[in-house]
Order: sequence, then structure tokens, then C-alpha cells
Amino acid sequence: MNSPFDLNKPIAIGSDHAGFDCKEDFISVLEGKGLKYKDFGAFSTESVDYPDFAHPVAEAVKNGECAFGVLLCGSGNGMAIAANKHEHIRAALCWGEELARLARAHNDANILCIPSRFINEGDAEKMLAIFMTTNFDGGRHVNRVNKIDWHG
Repeated sequence: MNSPFDLNKPIAIGSDHAGFDCKEDFISVLEGKGLKYKDFGAFSTESVDYPDFAHPVAEAVKNGECAFGVLLCGSGNGMAIAANKHEHIRAALCWGEELARLARAHNDANILCIPSRFINEGDAEKMLAIFMTTNFDGGRHVNRVNKIDWHG
């Protein structure tokens, strides 16, 4: 698979209880492609707090332990908000293929956030494939991306 990410490193994946089933589906897809991953939980559909999973995934991406991240929760919003608190993390909430492509091409997103209650498994898998294989366009987008981290 041709990817802009270093797929010799694992993919960080995490969910809350609402995203658990979709996360398990993603893990099956990754295993089927022979890709490494690190599962940060949740490990069941028992109610949990999404920041407890978003923060470790964001840190693993930020520190280079993992190639990129995937976060899943009911709306995707909580995960994206929590992950984006970390410097150099660009977590993108995507609910369609074009948004996943643009998140990479225009924003150099390094975490894909999926609203598991609003998309089906097939669409989620397509977004993951697009996210994993889309290059950052660079050019006029570089200056914009460099302005994302706020330093007051």
C-alpha cells in the first residue's frame, strides 16, 4: 500500500463505548492488510469517557510512536476536540470520503476522527483507506498548517 505515513510504525486506534464496534471492525481491516496497530481501548461497550482514549492516541502520534491515529466515538466531536488539545496534532472529524481526502490533502491531518453513530462500516473503511493513502498537497497549504499550533 502506498501511504504518506510510515507504516513500519503502528497505527494508533482508540474509541469510547459508542465507537467500540467500529474500532473492532477497523482492527479486522488493518489485520487483513497486514498493518500494525496499537489499540488504546476501549475494550468493550461499557460506558467510558472519550478523553481517556483520545489523549493517549494523540500523544502516541505526537511523539512518533505511531504513524497516525484513528479515533471513534458516537459523534466524533469529543474525540476531535480532546485530541486537538495536543500540539502538532491535527485531528479531523470526517463523515465522508471527500472530507477524509481533504483532511489529508489540505490540512495534513494526522488523526482521523469518525462519528460511528452516523456512518456505516463500509463508508468508515473507505475513509480510512483514503486517509491512509492521500498525500498532503503542500504548496499554499503549508503556511496555513504551520499557523494551526497557537502560541499566544
